[in-house]
Amino acid sequence: MSKRIGFVGVGKMGANMARHLKDKDWNVSAVYDINTAAAAELATEIGATNAATLAEVTAASDTIITVVTNDDAMRAIFTADNLLAGAEGKTFINCATLSPGIHREVEVAANGVGAKSLEASMASSISHAREGKLFLMLAGDESVFNEQKDVLDELSLNLKFITGGTGKAAEVKALVNMVMNINTAGLAEGLGIGAALGHDVDMLCDVFSQTGANSRVLETDAEDMRDRDHECWFSAEHAAKDSGIAADMATSAGVKAPLNDTTIAQYKKMVEMGLGELDKSGVAELTFKGRALS
Repeated sequence: MSKRIGFVGVGKMGANMARHLKDKDWNVSAVYDINTAAAAELATEIGATNAATLAEVTAASDTIITVVTNDDAMRAIFTADNLLAGAEGKTFINCATLSPGIHREVEVAANGVGAKSLEASMASSISHAREGKLFLMLAGDESVFNEQKDVLDELSLNLKFITGGTGKAAEVKALVNMVMNINTAGLAEGLGIGAALGHDVDMLCDVFSQTGANSRVLETDAEDMRDRDHECWFSAEHAAKDSGIAADMATSAGVKAPLNDTTIAQYKKMVEMGLGELDKSGVAELTFKGRALS
């Protein structure tokens, strides 16, 4: 493909998105990460430039996909001497789970130098990134979405353009993660209480799956909770961050969200205990008798 695609942020999600595009013969031009060793390794693997600076990614690319950790990281990369240096005519597709406000800030900053930006919130796992099966929620200027639809289609199994302007996809994504995190914490409590009462966890999961207790996280997390296998796919630290974004949205909208507040407290406790890098399923360490808090 002639369009040159750069990546900023090549952790588990960003790196696998880059690998998938390379597999599909896209021109992945340059990669950058604050973890310089990870960026260098990926650059060698896929034949991309290991950019020494953010401006070098912009110079080498037509479209730059960003996958960064939080609002502060996003704000830091979109400055005049970083990604926005020489950015006229370039397009930024911003994929991390961030606050709605930071996406609006970035759009204004990009437009100010003659560049374009598009919000592309991801609601998928690492394996989906590798296979080009992401679920992407897009918001912003629909004409920019249409211009970038070719690469977005390559990365995604399903695209959802959300009307209402930049920030709206981030709102929906925060709500997705809020509900997912509440469900995960609730499942951990149900299984933990059941196990403490002497019930077989597999039996509980079977019953849950056939009743109103069924959920997607029952499919994805129950076995890991049982086996204490918390290899990180979506970290407790990120769960706390994303549910926190939803809490701020609730406050702004004048809506109370007590279940979300309690869930945030659970994930923050994990972080305080040094368990923040565990997968979100690790919340079971707080609810199963005889585990982390005993």
